[in-house]
Amino acid sequence: MIPDPKVRGMHIATIEPGTYLDFVNPVPFSNAEGVLERGVLNDEGRISGRAQSAVRPISATDFNRIVSLGFEEIDFELPRWGESDVATATPGFAEAIQSPFIFDFERERVTQFTSRIVRDRIFRRLVLQAYDRRCAITGLKLINGGGRAEVDAAHIKSVEANGPDILANGLALSGTAHWMFDRGLISLSDDLQILVSRQANDPESIRSFVNRTGRAMVPQLAVQRPHPHFLRWHRENCFKR
Repeated sequence: MIPDPKVRGMHIATIEPGTYLDFVNPVPFSNAEGVLERGVLNDEGRISGRAQSAVRPISATDFNRIVSLGFEEIDFELPRWGESDVATATPGFAEAIQSPFIFDFERERVTQFTSRIVRDRIFRRLVLQAYDRRCAITGLKLINGGGRAEVDAAHIKSVEANGPDILANGLALSGTAHWMFDRGLISLSDDLQILVSRQANDPESIRSFVNRTGRAMVPQLAVQRPHPHFLRWHRENCFKR
């Protein structure tokens, strides 16, 4: 919390870059079990005036309940590779997939939130859910016999460049499209036109690979679409013009 530079006596909340993580599932104010944030109820079970406050303290129990619902495994998206293969290549991965989130202690919460494996898994679920498991470049929606989506969740601004794990920095891409995007052979304009690098050895084949519209197929909701800030970063730092 820092003082608002424009309004005397007011404060604004800031989020450290790279620490924000979207919920996969929208969390309602209440469900069949009642109000999720129990701390806003008075002794008789009615909504207290504190619920109307823009900023209010939240108990650890309420926080854990809300976070658990936000990250609940409702429709787990299988990775494109086998879990057994990943578990062999990356120690501890199988356990991270199978174990539920645990938010009992502050140290454990921090460990869970900052784990690259967990963040990648949540980012993948967010992107594939928003894109309906359809490649933004080809338009293909391929699901194999095991129910596994044959698309990746690609960062537009890379993790190595401190790109955040948020939907506005993501694209659902098939394996080949992801490879070309990461190597700068294709990119996107701010209006989502698919750009093909002049340095590609076979640009015509790449153009025949993209969907007929020539534009990326993205979610209908504007807040879920790639943000121009990240698209510009990719064009300036990755795309081979």
